[in-house]
Amino acid sequence: MSHKKKMVSQNLTIIIIFLSNFSSLAHIEPAGHNSQITQTKNETQTQTRTKTVAYIESSCQETRYPDLCIRSLSTFAKYSTIDGPDHLAHIALSVSLTKALQTRGYLLKVVKQLEDEINNPSGHVYLTIQDCVQQINDSVDQLSQAIKELRRVNNLGKNINDKILWHISNVETWVSTALTDASYCVQSFPGYRMSKRTATIKVKAQNVAEVTSNGLALFHRYAVKYREAARSAKKP
Repeated sequence: MSHKKKMVSQNLTIIIIFLSNFSSLAHIEPAGHNSQITQTKNETQTQTRTKTVAYIESSCQETRYPDLCIRSLSTFAKYSTIDGPDHLAHIALSVSLTKALQTRGYLLKVVKQLEDEINNPSGHVYLTIQDCVQQINDSVDQLSQAIKELRRVNNLGKNINDKILWHISNVETWVSTALTDASYCVQSFPGYRMSKRTATIKVKAQNVAEVTSNGLALFHRYAVKYREAARSAKKP
């Protein structure tokens, strides 16, 4: 290769390397750019959480146990937005189901302990706890059915018809029955002279009843718009 051609080749190589480096530099963000994006994202998330918590607090004022309602639902504000009464009702019923499942697990554990402690357990406390297991188990089934029905309501959209009103009525029936069963469990135990274990059962069952009461109230709030729309549609 002649000296002239070699120089041209070297110059082309230098130009290519320069352009490559320049292209890489062009994609380098300013030092503070990423931190600004992160800050903006965090501020947006904080604003969203604040709005969600405010919506929860406002909605919970219509329940029988507003403080419990706010505590049990505000946890979800950290992970997702709640974009309407349908979503809030679904979360509230999911909380009720979770509490019922946890309480049932505890009751079954206590029954097993009593059976291990006594060869043939048949005392009043044991039988009461057995009844309570059945009642809370029924609440679990009923709340599960209510959540399935609520999904069907949401899947039907916003068209008001007899079918959607029927599903709404089903949700209310399931949740009301779950509340009744949990309340019976609470009432099975006296308010005095209870062992620590029995008192714990009563507190847990009471918690199931209270969150279920709140869930029912929040669902009523959601169902109102459908019933009002149905009444308006029937007016001449």
